[in-house]
Amino acid sequence: MSLLHNLLIKIGLADLKVERNPISVFLLDDDRRRHRWFAKRFEGDEIDIVETVPEAKELLSEYAYDAIFLDHDLLPHHYKSNDHDDFENTGYAIAEWLNENKNLQRAATIIVHTRNADGAVKMVEKLRETGRQVEYVPFPMLDIKIKNYWKR
Repeated sequence: MSLLHNLLIKIGLADLKVERNPISVFLLDDDRRRHRWFAKRFEGDEIDIVETVPEAKELLSEYAYDAIFLDHDLLPHHYKSNDHDDFENTGYAIAEWLNENKNLQRAATIIVHTRNADGAVKMVEKLRETGRQVEYVPFPMLDIKIKNYWKR
């Protein structure tokens, strides 16, 4: 570092911003508005977006991701309540599947971003059974979490 740069740091005028390398991001969500929201937040990164459990399984088994975002409620009837027998078409099915496939996506940071807190807690518990790094962040708070984890 030059003397001038050190001086600029001391007086608070130096640009200390460090560019990060692009990351690979996976999103499971049925809301196309959220697709655009995520694409904007991760502009410059590689992002794969899927809407269904079979699509998610296909990509998660084929590629490695740095960040995985999972929604719970993937169909309109899921939004009304958790009193249905259609869990094989929710984000919980991916949590179970990753639990069964312990070697997949081990290094990824997983964030469950659903508004369905009950579903999210079950997903987080299931994913933590295999020691994965996972947390629940309600969608309205997700922007802050992304800025803290993956600063630009």
